[in-house]
Amino acid sequence: MSVSAIIAAAGSGERFGAGYPKALIQLGDRTLLEHAISALAPVADQIIVAAPVGFEQQISQLVGGGITVVSGGSTRSASVRNALAVVTSDFVLVHDAARALASTELARSVVTSLQSGNTAVVPGLLEVDTVKTIDASGRVTATLDRSELRRIQTPQGFSAKALRDAHASGKEATDDAALIELLGGTVNVIDGEERALKITTPSDLTAALTYLGFTNSFRTGIGTDAHAFATGRELWLAGLNWPGEEGVDGHSDGDVAAHAICDALFAATGLGDLGSNFGTDRPEYANASGSTLLQQTRELVTKAGYAISNVTVQIIGSKPKIGARRAEAIEAISKALGGVDVSVSATTTDGMGLTGEGKGIAAVASALVYKQ
Repeated sequence: MSVSAIIAAAGSGERFGAGYPKALIQLGDRTLLEHAISALAPVADQIIVAAPVGFEQQISQLVGGGITVVSGGSTRSASVRNALAVVTSDFVLVHDAARALASTELARSVVTSLQSGNTAVVPGLLEVDTVKTIDASGRVTATLDRSELRRIQTPQGFSAKALRDAHASGKEATDDAALIELLGGTVNVIDGEERALKITTPSDLTAALTYLGFTNSFRTGIGTDAHAFATGRELWLAGLNWPGEEGVDGHSDGDVAAHAICDALFAATGLGDLGSNFGTDRPEYANASGSTLLQQTRELVTKAGYAISNVTVQIIGSKPKIGARRAEAIEAISKALGGVDVSVSATTTDGMGLTGEGKGIAAVASALVYKQ
């Protein structure tokens, strides 16, 4: 019988402080969502992603053709209901993008259990800690028998009819099996796996990286740059030209954001700094664009055996105003670095120093790289 897979991916990245959906957070060389799709694809005839509202097009471009993207809801159950409306198969797997490392073998075990006649199947792990219930004042009311407890994971599997009947109630639950239970249905538990951990915080992400072999391979670097304004020069900043704004002095185009990122990448990989790689003793870099320096930095980093996970840059100055062109800046920097995740922010120094007095502009950047 055919199998549809629903991936609930509408959660925010709030607990990561990411500023974008959790499913788009990078785990190694792929996003959480891409990891989840990769695991389910071998066992699913149809894959449906419930995306955050406003990110449907971006996620469609990320996952490519052959995968259906629907708008998620305000709750997990609402997201699954939206996806369930386009399911065409006999069986349905419901998976959380946050459990990105759940294996294909786990998904296949769930499907096998469904094919044997079960209508609702969930993976679970033994509870190894002592679990107590407490009252509102924090006093213990009972100690539970942990041999009867399981930590439930996804993907969870259902007959399409059973899952539709469960969601027809319109009720909310933290997982779909709970909706089956509310109707008096039977839910079977099979063995889960440790790698199917739920990634909700940065520490969870660190734990997940160990399963990908990245335990000791990540390195970080910080870079800074500052230039004084110079009459008669165009302003280039974050890979963009800023018409009508005063440019800055410098050997190249003076793009402080690009230069700070280059320095951060060089620091992370031990390849020197901006001056040793593109300094005034290298005439070929006179008036070079920030995008060019980013591209060449990426080439040097790659040649040294590293890949870029993500970079962040904060631009410091009273002008220009970054907010209106933030998306353009992110796109320009990311493109120059081969499509990596980029964060761009801006701040002022409340009238203090070179930037606060309107005499120049500065930037501070950080970079995360990993050994290939």
